Amino acid sequence: MSQRPDPVPVDRLRFAMPPRHESAAEERAYRKERLAGALRLFGELGYEEGVSGHLTARDPEFEDCYWVNPFGRSFAQVTPADLLLVDGDGRVLDGAEHVNQAAFAVHAAVHRARPGVVAVAHTHSVHGRALAALGELLDPLTQEACAFYERHALLDQYTGVTVDPAECARIAAALGPHKALILRNHGLLTVGDSVDAAAWWFIAMERCCQVQLAARAAGKPVPIDHRSAVATREQLGTDLVAWINYQPLWQRVAGTAGSTSRTGTHPL
Repeated sequence: MSQRPDPVPVDRLRFAMPPRHESAAEERAYRKERLAGALRLFGELGYEEGVSGHLTARDPEFEDCYWVNPFGRSFAQVTPADLLLVDGDGRVLDGAEHVNQAAFAVHAAVHRARPGVVAVAHTHSVHGRALAALGELLDPLTQEACAFYERHALLDQYTGVTVDPAECARIAAALGPHKALILRNHGLLTVGDSVDAAAWWFIAMERCCQVQLAARAAGKPVPIDHRSAVATREQLGTDLVAWINYQPLWQRVAGTAGSTSRTGTHPL
């Protein structure tokens, strides 16, 4: 009879963590790759609605400039080379296509108000719009929803399509210090200290909206109590946890089996 193998020492087990970069150029390439991958994933998940929706990532060197998907380009087809570098006023600095000025104005206002935010995600997803139409916050109905407990906000007015700086500033103010915002009659917006975190929060929030709507349709949901919701949020609600949770999705969209290079990047 064979002898059972000894346990592998913990320090020899691999565990993915956000990579560190030696230069702004390396960080830029990484952010653009992750941004294009997130857009492709959002397209796969059905978050695209015509020309609506943007994901943006702050440039690591020019921190008042942002990489964004081109106007009218299918999410599913975006590559890093397609991304535009745009300044805070919506002027294209690098690229050959237009940017959705109305959508980008909101992103720029959020980036200005939150210097620590690297990425912003906003699309017109189905369940996010449905909950937004009710003008409600997420309830702590599940473990996943607890990540947003007291860490998301509601803009309780319909803002419409706007490029008005004052209106965009109101959206940024409504987000405040939180990771997510429900825009009434409009949809969801999430932020993160990495592209991966912002993308994960959007995906997780969209799913939580779906669960809340389904639970309400089926009966009377039982919320998690305040103390347990807070404790769960402290375990699951950080951007690092969001980054870790996003990695299986990144592997799928990048077409990998889980291997990473020294910089943690994958070819798209």
